[in-house]
Amino acid sequence: MKNIIFDLDGTLVDSAPLIAGIINEMLRERGSSRVVEASDARACLTRGGAQLVTELLGSTSAEIALDLARFRALYMARPTPPACLFPGVGDGLRALSRLGVRMAICSNKPQALCDKIVADLSMNVHCAIVVGSVAGVPLKPAPDLARLALAKLSATPEECLYVGDSGVDRQTAENAGVPFLFVTYGYAEPGVAIDARARFDCFDDLVRFVSDGQDISSARRQVA
Repeated sequence: MKNIIFDLDGTLVDSAPLIAGIINEMLRERGSSRVVEASDARACLTRGGAQLVTELLGSTSAEIALDLARFRALYMARPTPPACLFPGVGDGLRALSRLGVRMAICSNKPQALCDKIVADLSMNVHCAIVVGSVAGVPLKPAPDLARLALAKLSATPEECLYVGDSGVDRQTAENAGVPFLFVTYGYAEPGVAIDARARFDCFDDLVRFVSDGQDISSARRQVA
């Protein structure tokens, strides 16, 4: 399998500590002494930016657009620390690249923010194709962003794998007709069953699976 689409948050990058820091800065701007922890942010990260700021900041419906714009502006201005990469991702992407695997990233984050995070962490060296959200294109789990990634890879769904950490990713892969691989270390809600062709508890195991040339068509489906 020479093409892989990766989800970003919860699959390649743990952005929860960085997001918690941004939310805490916004809380201080409001004069609040409340402190948000990375675990608080992690629980909201599969729900989209608007719901994240609503839950973590307590935004009202009238404030959401302004709060989300401020959050994203602070996010764009803040460097992404190398520690945000999940263990094994940096070396793993290099190993996959050496094998000739073509890789794309597909995220519901705005395109400019995706580009920034990927560049900050030097993932653009191996993942030149980055598909983030843009106006007028439905977000995951609709298949549109994944199909755009497939087009940029010049790959059919059968020639690609989709790697993600949540039910949203699984549904996206299914809607796009791409075999789904599940990584367990991300942001999926505990106890929620996620159907996948295979599951991996660390990124190194995923890399070994691809390196060994496993036949995804015959892989036993697994439920996390």
